[in-house]
Order: sequence, then structure tokens, then C-alpha cells
Amino acid sequence: MEISVSTKQKQFIDADSDEVLFGGGAGGGKSYAQVIDALVYAVKYPGSKQLILRRTYPELDKSIIRTTLALYPKDIYRYISSSHTGQFTNGSVIDFGYCDSETDVYRYQSSEFDVIRFDELTHFTKEMYIYLISRLRGVNGYPKQMKSTTNPGGIGHKWVKERFIDVGRPNIVRSFNGQTRIFIPSLVSDNSFLMEKDKSYLKRLENLSEKDRKALLHGQWDIFEGQYFSEWSRDIHVIQPFEIPPHWKKYAAMDYGLDMLAVYFIAVDDAGNAYVYNEIYQPNLIISSAAELIKSRMTQPFQAFYAPPDLWNRRQDSGSSVAAIFAQHGILLTKSVNDRQTGWYAVKEYLYIGQDEMGKPTARLKIFSNCLNLIRTLPALVHDAKNVNDVSGTPHEYTHGPDALRYFCVMHCNRQKEVEKETVEYPQELFQFTNI
Repeated sequence: MEISVSTKQKQFIDADSDEVLFGGGAGGGKSYAQVIDALVYAVKYPGSKQLILRRTYPELDKSIIRTTLALYPKDIYRYISSSHTGQFTNGSVIDFGYCDSETDVYRYQSSEFDVIRFDELTHFTKEMYIYLISRLRGVNGYPKQMKSTTNPGGIGHKWVKERFIDVGRPNIVRSFNGQTRIFIPSLVSDNSFLMEKDKSYLKRLENLSEKDRKALLHGQWDIFEGQYFSEWSRDIHVIQPFEIPPHWKKYAAMDYGLDMLAVYFIAVDDAGNAYVYNEIYQPNLIISSAAELIKSRMTQPFQAFYAPPDLWNRRQDSGSSVAAIFAQHGILLTKSVNDRQTGWYAVKEYLYIGQDEMGKPTARLKIFSNCLNLIRTLPALVHDAKNVNDVSGTPHEYTHGPDALRYFCVMHCNRQKEVEKETVEYPQELFQFTNI
């Protein structure tokens, strides 16, 4: 039997990570790849056991099961509808199952599988997924994997994004507690078979609403209802690190509290474009420890180090301000503007996607891919329920990095020319320390 697959589909089939996610846009050939991969595994490993899941049996029957019946050779495979089981002549089995509620996972409590496959993973909850990982077991020595396909959206969008997308660049195997994980993106443009057979499909995707078009055509994961920074595009705003030219002006901006120290190092090129090239994101640091950590990462002088005005308030425990204590440690802070609405609008201006001289989409703000926490939290911000022009303060963990970025953007958004030197002069009485 001759089987044709695209380059991306073959990458999914060949992926040997413990957990594999394949997909992104609609029409990328996800379900087809899942079905072919299951066939290859069943033939390669006699007597193997696989489970393919959708939320309901009707969904499974109309997609995966029909595809297996059309593709699998009848001389080696038969489908038993009464038990929803596919059987191969070499003893391999594929169970077609469902999880329509949290308790449905317990129907597989005594089962063991070599591969578990989720079709449309974002339709499932994290609890379902984690529980079923425990069903990967057996003494046959065959490779055990969770292999999933999906589009953005659905009830599981957030946890799937956190587990596979936010952890770093796609197509790279990453290790977590001894287990490996990879995300392989696929768009309709990667599916040459569909593009050739149904040329109008691309046009139908282009006619969707902006939100659905971004998710299904472009495979963007940072799109959801209530999102504050709808301008965000991971493909445009996130770039690979490169060596910063020495003549570019360097800045830093921070948000500090005992719950989190978030610091971003930013370089500005000759055209005024900003590049966030490094981050510090660490909780539970007292002021002096935070200052020393930052100082250890400052390898060159900065034009300015921005911080919110409240860091100049005197603290009851020491009689000194955070700014003063930082100054004692050799870090002079520059007081930023803390008008939230103005600040968020400034961030939007930096994120705005225009065109370069070649007509390609671009933005004034670029973030190096190593700044994982800013990339994770900035697009996750939502509108405040009582003030649509502000960002919601919950969950609070999402606000630290974006707040630090806001302190930089609000000071630079409308400038035609960079300031040559920006420092703050401190009154001498601020340097009288009692408890540091």
C-alpha cells in the first residue's frame, strides 16, 4: 500500500517525544496524519494497543473512524462497530473512545495502552489528559506516547497553550521532569494535497471573522474573547535572539514586589524600534537581593532604568524607599509615568502591525524568544470588567511582566528623538539607611 503524506505530517509521524502536539490552523491534515500514524504503529509493533479519543462517539464516527475505513487495507484490518474497536491481523488493536465528562476517564481505569491519541485536544480538560497519561503502560517494550492534534480554541485552549506553546519555540523537543514534549505547527498552506484538490478552501478561511481567521487560517494561539492586546502576533512580535549592536541605546524597566521581580532589558535601534532582549522573572526577593540580582545581570550602562512611582515611597520598616535602596546598590532608577490607560495605549502603539519598506508586516516592538514570561503573559491580558480601557488585574501573576514593559513604552512611545541621558538625582537624605 502506498501512502502519501506532507512534510509536516511525516514530521508528526516520526516524532518520538513522550508528548506530541500537531496542528494549529484548519486544513493542516491533522486527522489524516493521526490515522496514518496509528496504522504505521500498529503494523510496526504486533499486538500493540492504541486509544483514539474524541469528546463524543458521533464526532469520532464522522471523522477518524470513517477515515480509517477508507484508508486501512481490508486484508489486514477490520472494524467492529459493537465494541468500537479496530483489529489487525498481527494482533494490534485500536480502541475508539470518548470522554464527554470528567468521570468518563475512569472507564479506562484498568486499561493499558502503548499510544493514546487525542483528536482535537483543546476540546478536553487538563484533568482528562493528565489522568490518561497514567494509562500508558505495559511490559512489551514498545515506545509509549501521547500524540495529539488540535486547532486553537475550545475549553482546553488555555492549558494546551501553556503546556505546548508557551514553553518555547515550536519544532524543538523540550524536557520536563524527565519527559519530552514537542509542538509541531501545521497550516493549510502546509497541506499541498488539500490546496491542490480544493483550491477554494483557502478563500473560505479568509472570509471568516478576524478572530476565527487568525485562529483557523493562521493558527494563532494568542487569540481569545476579551483579549486586550488583539494586535499581538507571535510570528511578528517574537524573534530569534541576535547580538545587539553596541551603539544601540540600552534601557531597563521593572515591576517589583515581594511576589515577583520582573525586569526587562530593552535595546532601541536607530529607527526607534525596541527589542526586549532579556528578562529577570523571580519571586520572593527582598529589596537588597533584588538589587544585587539585577546588578549581576547589568553588563553595560543603561540610558535609563524605569520603575513605577510608588517605589519612591518611604517604607515603614526601613524609613527608606525602594528607589533609595536600589541607589545604594548602584542602580539609579528613573521614575516612569503610572497612568495605566496612557501606558497600555503606548504598549498598543509599539505592538501595532504596519508594513516595512518591502511591504512586509512589522512592528516597533520585538521580543527575543528567550523572554518566555513576557511572551506568555502579555497576550493573556484581558480588558478590565469595569474599565474597557484598562487591563484586568486578575490573575495578578499575568500583570508583572506587562507592567514593566508599560513603564518603558509610556516613556518612549511619542518621542521623535531618543534622550541622550536620563537619570535621577536623589536628595541626600534618602541615603540615610537604618535597615537594608
